[in-house]
Amino acid sequence: MKSIFNPIDNTEFIDRINKLSPASQALWGKMNVGQMLAHCQVPIKVALGDLQLKRGLMGVLFGKIAKKKLLEEKPFKPNLPTFRDAIIKDDQDFDKEKQGLIDLVKKFTAGPGVITKIPHPFFGAMTVDEWNALQVKHLDHHLRQFGV
Repeated sequence: MKSIFNPIDNTEFIDRINKLSPASQALWGKMNVGQMLAHCQVPIKVALGDLQLKRGLMGVLFGKIAKKKLLEEKPFKPNLPTFRDAIIKDDQDFDKEKQGLIDLVKKFTAGPGVITKIPHPFFGAMTVDEWNALQVKHLDHHLRQFGV
């Protein structure tokens, strides 16, 4: 599996992001490209500790099971539900969101030490490898959603 911490893999994600344009169309889902770029920043901010969300009852009850399922080798399926704080409904400035996502992805090249020690708001306690897998799979999912 790729690693968001590996400079080569990290650059590959940034190259894929740079292939997007304001005219990029989704192959599935409801978000436009600007919304997707904003959406992808939310879980990264959680991983970096820049965004702290409360753990709800659903996370306590089902977080461990969902984490195990999402971290399987298979890519995420299209149209998976997302958590409320990551739903982006308003139109977004494409260039601003694209640069924001690139800047956040680059932060991972500093190494695993950038990952928060705070438990994930839905999945609970996570290892660095689990945080990595979640970021890699989520970014790949949405970049595939827009054909890059």
